[in-house]
Amino acid sequence: MTLQVVIAPEAERQAREIDRWWRENRAAAPGLFLDEFAAAVELIGDMPLAGRRYMGGPVRGVRRVLLRSTRYHVYYVVRKSEALILAVWSAVRGTGPDLRR
Repeated sequence: MTLQVVIAPEAERQAREIDRWWRENRAAAPGLFLDEFAAAVELIGDMPLAGRRYMGGPVRGVRRVLLRSTRYHVYYVVRKSEALILAVWSAVRGTGPDLRR
């Protein structure tokens, strides 16, 4: 069963900002972040439980998928008829994103 994937406004803003930075600073692979993010969105829609559980925040049921090459996590929750992407956050930061927004 494929779920519709919805991107929260904050996560969309984060993804746009990351993509813009990536295109300006990674000349060898300017589209890599966007390619990985698109693949993660497809994975989440096709296999919503594929992401690992994330226990580091106040929201219950959060999962995350790692974008291996760009080292970002996509944080999301699965609902009855959709998966909601809450944040896109660097995997190398010392803390996770604020998921209460």
